[in-house]
Formats: sequence, C-alpha cells, structure tokens
Amino acid sequence: MYNKAVLMGRICNDLELKTIQSGVSVLSFRLAVDRAYQAKGEERKADFFNIVAWRSTAEFISKYFSKGRMILVEGELQTRQYVDKNGSTQNIVELVVNTAHFTGEPKPSGYGGYNNPPPPPVPSAISESDSPAAVSSGSTSDFVETGSDDDYPF
Repeated sequence: MYNKAVLMGRICNDLELKTIQSGVSVLSFRLAVDRAYQAKGEERKADFFNIVAWRSTAEFISKYFSKGRMILVEGELQTRQYVDKNGSTQNIVELVVNTAHFTGEPKPSGYGGYNNPPPPPVPSAISESDSPAAVSSGSTSDFVETGSDDDYPF
C-alpha cells in the first residue's frame, strides 16, 4: 500500500500551535490550493484541505509561516470520525504532514505584515526524522570559478 500526498497552497487561517496533555505539539490549519483548470471568463477555483502537523514539524510551520503564506506540505491522507454537537457522526479527511517546505515565495514586507526583524536563517525544509543539527551558512569563497564549460561531464 502507498499513501502520499503533496500539496502547495496558501494557509487560510491564523496558526495556533497547541500542546496536548502528553506535551506533544500539534498544529491544524486549512490550505487553499488553486485548481489547475480555469474556465474562460470564470474566476479560478480552489479546493480547501485540512492539514495537521505534529511535534517539530508543527513548531517549524508555526514559527516560519502565517496566514496567507504559500507552503508546500508532504504527508499521508488519513480519515477520522467525530460526533458533532448535534450528535451526528462526521467523517473528516486530513493530510498529516511529514515534511513542510518553503516555496520560494518572497517574504511579505515587514515579514508577516508586522514590523518585526526577519527571522534567523532556516533550513529549506524540516521533517519529523530530522535531528537538531547546526545549519551553517556558506559563502561564495567556498566556490572556485572554472575557466571553461569543457570540464563538466554533461
């Protein structure tokens, strides 16, 4: 069996990182993903997906993303049931995030609409399996310019 989904879209709601009784961080939000096809003369349509992230991935998303920002998430689709306040059983489908990525979208001015200084440099993605390792920033002095393209094997 294989269950993997990749979605890229905009975060629909303000992000609120929560901690469950066992001390594990969890983050739930909605993601708006534009449909590829747009009928002539009509507005582009979007689909809205429920997203759930746990532990360090939830912390990463809540720290570096905000409502309206573009994000790419990879994970597994899961279904669950709950009983609403009217006593009806509801089914819900959600993407449980394994990895979250920046999309290359420029940061909004003032970073998130606030006059806060920009955050420190971060890795381009983080996943549950990542260990907290130091991320070093390289410089152009680490590279050597070559004289011709003949040296490349392609």
